[in-house]
Amino acid sequence: MAKHWWKALAVLLLLYTIIAGFLVKVPVIENNQQSTRNLFFHVPMWVCMYTLFTISVANSILYLTKYDLKKDILASCAANVGVLFGLMGFVTGSLWATYTWGSTLTNDPKQIATAVALLIYLAYLVLRMSFTDIDKRARVSAIYNIFAFALLIPLTYIIPRMVDSLHPGSASSPGFKSKDTDGTLMMVFYPAFIGWTLLSVWIYTLLARYKRLELKNIFK
Repeated sequence: MAKHWWKALAVLLLLYTIIAGFLVKVPVIENNQQSTRNLFFHVPMWVCMYTLFTISVANSILYLTKYDLKKDILASCAANVGVLFGLMGFVTGSLWATYTWGSTLTNDPKQIATAVALLIYLAYLVLRMSFTDIDKRARVSAIYNIFAFALLIPLTYIIPRMVDSLHPGSASSPGFKSKDTDGTLMMVFYPAFIGWTLLSVWIYTLLARYKRLELKNIFK
């Protein structure tokens, strides 16, 4: 049981996040009002996405060094879970935009760039389904995965911070931390950050375990 301590921590942190996230008094930041609470759910989704895509590309690189099919499967599992959390991040962000920007889908640079990044990773998942040869699928997927990750950071983090945007954290719109003078938001945000990330890794390990059982001839 000791080795599962991080799973128990994930449950406790998420319970705290959900309860405190809806009950804590949030500061009024521009026109966000109560929608500021989405900070505890929307932003951690992106953190989870980055974490899983990093795990995915790391396994793709490891695969290309030794051609170990187990690494390819782990890369695929991480990418699948990463896309899931990326889509949840996009949906929660779009809902937030509906109440603060007046439109669910806008021409905001960060929203557009994130949609492009997710489409690139969705193409990775489709690409894997187009091959019947396991070895060829693994090699092509690994190379594509590295390409996709190389575009991820510029598209979703660097470029949006360099241009004018309504999105907090851009060149013309500061983030919430500078306006959280009492530290109320960060008191919930940091536990949420850790809790959601642990949950995403937990889901990844479960999917990887399922794949091991499904492809036990590879995972001998």
